[in-house]
Amino acid sequence: MEWINKSNILVVGLGLMGGSYAKALKKVGYHVMAIDKKPEAIEYALANGIIDEGSASPDEAIISKADAVIFGLYPQTFKEWIRNYQQFFKSGIRITDVTGVKKCIVYDIQDMLREDVEFIASHPMAGREVFGVENSDDRIFRNANYIITPTDKNSTDAIEWCASLGRLLGVRKVSILSPEEHDMMIGYVSQLTHVIAVSLMTCNDNHHLVDYTGDSFRDLTRIARINENMWSELFEMNKDVLITQMDNFINEVSTMKHLLEKDDVEGMKEKMRLSTTRRAWFD
Repeated sequence: MEWINKSNILVVGLGLMGGSYAKALKKVGYHVMAIDKKPEAIEYALANGIIDEGSASPDEAIISKADAVIFGLYPQTFKEWIRNYQQFFKSGIRITDVTGVKKCIVYDIQDMLREDVEFIASHPMAGREVFGVENSDDRIFRNANYIITPTDKNSTDAIEWCASLGRLLGVRKVSILSPEEHDMMIGYVSQLTHVIAVSLMTCNDNHHLVDYTGDSFRDLTRIARINENMWSELFEMNKDVLITQMDNFINEVSTMKHLLEKDDVEGMKEKMRLSTTRRAWFD
């Protein structure tokens, strides 16, 4: 499948997502390089054929060979990396990311980037409740949604380049949103769901729940096994949006509680019918 007419792809941040990108790109014939601060991550990726070459430090020789770069770093670390090492980029390359928030990083990075480097932000809506390159799997992208968040600083060619990357990964649908629209949507469909899963697991300390639960509880709490460093940073960087979504959810739970207290069976049924109708949009 045609993507770009270049061959050297650099992945910076070789965790679950970075490793999964590396596997997908290497599988279709690209020369994949990686940089990660953990030597053991690089060693694992090399030993298992996930990458062709790598470094546990920002190696100028590797960075300068890259024809495109995919960043799998936490948001603040991403900014720091660009600030410190962008001088090693070759002229004309494009970079993208997997970051779960956009408004607070896209404009900052575009403002600090050299004029001959283009950052086109993206977010594959894929993942697992584990982390680390050892758990990477390019199959997580299959049938996933993929969001591109361009600004007026992005070219049409760069947007298509990024969309081609998503199609190469095997995503189900490519959508284009502004960074602001992305963060509004992600605050609801991703961040709020993680808040709910964490809250379900922390509101009861019965160690024997595993002996009593069915699929519904397991499904609702799958993502409660969470990377606290990454998700707390994402929550904080989308704080206003997430708090609004949490307020909306609390109001809905309060409404259901009020209906139950009043024995308003028809009111509860109406809520359930609305829920069933909206869930059917996914089927």
